[in-house]
Amino acid sequence: MSRIRILLADDHTVMRRGLRFLLESQPDLTVVAEASDGREAVQQAEALQPDVAVLDIAMPNLSGIEAAQRIAAQAPKVAIVMLSMHSDEGYVLRALKAGARGYLLKDAAESDLIDAIRAVHQGKTFFSSEISKMLVEDYIREIRSRGVDDSYELLTSREREILQLLVEGNSNKDIAAHLNVSPYTVETHRRNIQEKLNLRSFAELILYAVRKRLIS
Repeated sequence: MSRIRILLADDHTVMRRGLRFLLESQPDLTVVAEASDGREAVQQAEALQPDVAVLDIAMPNLSGIEAAQRIAAQAPKVAIVMLSMHSDEGYVLRALKAGARGYLLKDAAESDLIDAIRAVHQGKTFFSSEISKMLVEDYIREIRSRGVDDSYELLTSREREILQLLVEGNSNKDIAAHLNVSPYTVETHRRNIQEKLNLRSFAELILYAVRKRLIS
């Protein structure tokens, strides 16, 4: 069985050691490199092409957000998990826009990190339960305060099906093959979905899906 190769980037040595010990207790995971700042993380990701990079959001030289942007651009096959002390939606959205597929609160890392790494390696997303709960509660509060109907009801059954497949990590090509339609048709549906839901990017689409509990 091939193991998932991991880069750990955190400026706290004790934190890195603890996470490394946790991860290497699993037979399918191996840590191939560590980095103590964002710039070193980018260099290691480019040189070693790990399967997954685990990045602390607050690092010297380059922040985790900036490192994620560069890794996503220069080593796009590397899946990214962000570790953070911040639970507000703005940080989550910035991380997703930078290329992260997972977002964990640091105090939940011990319980969630293994599952998060396996999920993003499979092309899925993963959020700490506290993050998912916060997004759902904020969404419900906004809907109630604005007195508006849920825009999800505007989607057709096919659009809902494609939305579900998209946020589960499937590419346009994969969805097209699954539904026996052209990739152009899938992209057209995707644009219509974002327009109906008033979402400008795939990162916002992911956050919407978490709020709607389409993904956890």
